[in-house]
Amino acid sequence: MTRIVFAPDSFKGSITAADAAAALAAGWRDVDPGAEIVLRPMADGGEGTVAAFAVAVPSAERMPVSVDGPAGRPVQTSWLLLPASDDAPRGTAVIDLASTSGIEMLDELRPWDADSRGFGQAIAAALDHGVSRLVLGIGSSASTDGGTGMMRALGARFLDESGDEVAPGARGLPDIAHADFSGMRRASDVRVLTDVTNPLTGPRGAAAVFGPQKGLTDRGDQQRTDSALARLATLLDLDALTPGAGAAGGVGGALVAWGARLLPGAAEVAGLIGLAAALAGADAVVTGEGAYDGQSGDGKVPSHVASSASDAGVPALLAAGRIDEHADTGIFTSMVSLTELAGSSASALSDPERWLNAAGAELAWGFAGTRS
Repeated sequence: MTRIVFAPDSFKGSITAADAAAALAAGWRDVDPGAEIVLRPMADGGEGTVAAFAVAVPSAERMPVSVDGPAGRPVQTSWLLLPASDDAPRGTAVIDLASTSGIEMLDELRPWDADSRGFGQAIAAALDHGVSRLVLGIGSSASTDGGTGMMRALGARFLDESGDEVAPGARGLPDIAHADFSGMRRASDVRVLTDVTNPLTGPRGAAAVFGPQKGLTDRGDQQRTDSALARLATLLDLDALTPGAGAAGGVGGALVAWGARLLPGAAEVAGLIGLAAALAGADAVVTGEGAYDGQSGDGKVPSHVASSASDAGVPALLAAGRIDEHADTGIFTSMVSLTELAGSSASALSDPERWLNAAGAELAWGFAGTRS
């Protein structure tokens, strides 16, 4: 009997990591019905982080919460409560920004008004529950608010020269003259999952690099926002060049100022869901993501899974929406592109479950051939 671990990331905007793992596994089982299937959907802090933990830790409990979404409208979502452990006796809360303040939640981009308040409200709900540890995924942000929305939800105040609260989102950043953190809540063990190492400000900062993805396309607007973020860093007593401070429109920097640790997302998720233990004794691991390209080797899920598999002496197989011809694929024993299977990117995106199922079957046939 073969033992196969399925550890893909989400295929962004298309299918969650948990559903991708299940679809790949179903395709593999069509070819190898006796295979022992182990599902370990992965994440690097972006969308699907909570879902990945939910699959990997069956005793975890989803905790419903209503928050103000990035457009200011109420959103029904949840955070995940992991069971108590020796180092987290009151449990661990897993919260992802994507499901509280994420860009996929917007009908249209709101570069000036979107903020991270909902993320902070979910954090506050977890603190109200009394958890010992926070694990925060901060990928897929909708805003460039420097984390001010999140901090406000935790009790901070941002005031203009007249002592009035400034507007939310990037719109209010240039008006901040004073910050009051006296009423801000605290937490002792906060781990932040991110694959972004950009600083808060400068040519690689939040406004310049990620602002355009969120609708902040005018160069002058980017520069004004960058200057406002620099002033915010001073108020936070934060080094604006801290690697990762620019993640999620500056939420990374705000969390550092709050006392959190920024950690490589894929590596931390792998440790918390027990990927190494799952790989022990496995015959192969199947990983994947939406686009495997030149950036995928820089701490992304497939490269981390392949590295862990190599350490365990287990072959790694790749299924991706598309595979860039210039990407480093030498770390995989075999690979398959959903775009090639489906005949086009549009076809693959229209029915990802179907084509992941087909990819799982193709990888199983190829793997069987190597063992015959």
